Amino acid sequence: MKYIPTIKVLWFCISALLMQFSSIVLADVQPADHRLNVSDKAWEDNLRKQNFQNRHIIEGHEQNILELKAPYTAEDASIVPISVRTSILQSPERYIKKISIFVDMNPMPVVGYFDFTPDSGKADLAMRIRVETFSYVRAVAELNTGELYMTKSFIRAKGACSAPPPASMEDSRKLLGKMKMRVVGKVKFGKPNLMQVKVRHPNITGMAPLKIGSRVIPPAFFMDSFEVTYNDKLIVKAFLTFSISMDPAIRFYFIPEKEGVMTVKGTDTKKNAFSSSYEINISS
Repeated sequence: MKYIPTIKVLWFCISALLMQFSSIVLADVQPADHRLNVSDKAWEDNLRKQNFQNRHIIEGHEQNILELKAPYTAEDASIVPISVRTSILQSPERYIKKISIFVDMNPMPVVGYFDFTPDSGKADLAMRIRVETFSYVRAVAELNTGELYMTKSFIRAKGACSAPPPASMEDSRKLLGKMKMRVVGKVKFGKPNLMQVKVRHPNITGMAPLKIGSRVIPPAFFMDSFEVTYNDKLIVKAFLTFSISMDPAIRFYFIPEKEGVMTVKGTDTKKNAFSSSYEINISS
């Protein structure tokens, strides 16, 4: 019966490992739950009042206007992909006229305010953002009729706004304002088409050294406005902050009724202005 002590030892080891695993899980869950509450408090005490005063916001299961997609854990906190999907088509009678995006716990919680027109077709958005620490990301949609709808998603991340920029930042400085544009898929006239625009810009936060170990922290310098027209009709315009990642890449919809030209204009905090045009035709 020499195997009995061995079994007892094995059982003891397994039990100890299970207890250790449970304590690790609890240690991870409890701070995360605490951070959920801290993020909600930052929203309720400050951001909500500053942006919407006492207006009623429909959220949670009560709303089905918009959905926010974001990773639960960020692989790289400086380039977190998010997307906002909406459930209504834009029409002159009823449309989403504004979407505001926030990261509760960022040094600059406002990511951007995006104004839409019925010519956008859909008020969907996609972009990459910076997330400094564990926080809710929120999207609030305002309809032309005045209703407010909100959705949120919690992201685990660390240090995006205070991390040294990548080496490629110098390329962004040299190519400042250069744009790449493309229609995602084949052009369909009279229907919402998805467009992607990428603008070269370092989008410096003013909180990070130029490199690890350096004490030199350059001042904030970022793209602060973005405007898109198609055949001189406004599609979307936005106010942006450094919570948008370096080299802002934004996806949005527009309805081309016929062939034409899309023009994108932008400015930054040093009053640089840049623009680019893209021809939309059946072969685009």
